[in-house]
Amino acid sequence: MSTPIIEIKSVNKSFRSADGSARTVLEGVDFTLFEGEIVALLGQSGSGKSTLLRIMAGLIGADSGQVAYRGLPLYGPARGISMVFQSFALFPWLTVQKNVELGLEAQGMAPEERARRAEAAIELIGLSGFEGALPRELSGGMRQRVGIARALVLEPEVLLMDEAFSALDVLTGERLRDDILELWETRQMPTKAILVVSHNIEDAVMMADRVLVFGSDPGRVREELPIRLSRPREVESQEVRSLIDTVYGLMTTGAGRVGRTPGKETRLQLGDRLPIADIARIEGILELLADEPFRGRADLPKLAEETELTDHELLDVSAALALLGFANLAQGDIVITPLGERYARAGNQERKAIFGAQVLEHVPLVAYIRHGLAQDPSGDLHEDLFLKLLNFTLDEAEAERVLSVAIEWGRYGDVFEYNFNTGVIQLPEDE
Repeated sequence: MSTPIIEIKSVNKSFRSADGSARTVLEGVDFTLFEGEIVALLGQSGSGKSTLLRIMAGLIGADSGQVAYRGLPLYGPARGISMVFQSFALFPWLTVQKNVELGLEAQGMAPEERARRAEAAIELIGLSGFEGALPRELSGGMRQRVGIARALVLEPEVLLMDEAFSALDVLTGERLRDDILELWETRQMPTKAILVVSHNIEDAVMMADRVLVFGSDPGRVREELPIRLSRPREVESQEVRSLIDTVYGLMTTGAGRVGRTPGKETRLQLGDRLPIADIARIEGILELLADEPFRGRADLPKLAEETELTDHELLDVSAALALLGFANLAQGDIVITPLGERYARAGNQERKAIFGAQVLEHVPLVAYIRHGLAQDPSGDLHEDLFLKLLNFTLDEAEAERVLSVAIEWGRYGDVFEYNFNTGVIQLPEDE
């Protein structure tokens, strides 16, 4: 392997929750980015991928461990590292030209030189003629191109891309991905290494020389898959489809346990994340699996095409099905269980009864809420009590998402009821 550019050794990072408790986001992360390679980092939402990118960019510091750029400790932003964000992060009152010039202006570059460099970057990324446009006058794909031009104008050795294509429609994202690869392959940009954080498995396989799968709770590199195919790659080729299938398999290892690190306690814990999957999608996938043409078993990439779900959405639904005992996941396939088959054929009331029993058995948060309601003399409790509990292990936004899923699942299974106006959870009326 060629020369290391960024080296991460035993990096740990925690954040303080609203109640003052520490939440570990990264633990013992080891990773080296080498010159001449593109690396893709895949993992669940909230697993710490974006936090790791920000540490590598020098935007935030690690609590412990070593972060080095070109062999020297990284204590802050480095001129050789640029980052592209999912949200475009453009200043709406500045033109395309001025947005691209910002980094050069911060470096104190003379106006004439930064104008020349910005124009060259804008042309490189395919936006010539739009220098005077404001962000609101551009499509989403064009705004993301501005963000990429703003990163490239700094002539970085390392380009970090945080979900750079995920806010775009499929065709726009693919076109932008292919354009970036063409610039890379033809050496039209000075970048010597790229790290891409993505939820899209196809993007990862089409771009990367290595795919890293990030584990959760806390985040760390769980699996590594080298890809030795030359670029450009044909998305419908047998080699690419096989690699996509392999990555799905790596991503779903332990998915029924919601991504807990192998070697640790694998049963879902009270404060763990839940897969973000609503009842309609859970039942829709089960019904598809039970009927033709799948007849109980499906290749996950093919199922993604059939359902038009994103990789992230399908992986969450698959994890929910595995967690609840309705399906098993193995080597990139999903296989319906006898209980899942029974559920798919059942009527509405039987489905509710089965679902309620499964969430009580396999989702500790739902069981905890139910137990609390049974113990309280009034039979009702406010959702804030459970949000405070989740904030010990999850950030505020993730805690709200997890509680929302638990409430939807519990309500559907007649485990408890919920008042959307007051935020009160209560025992069913007939109890």
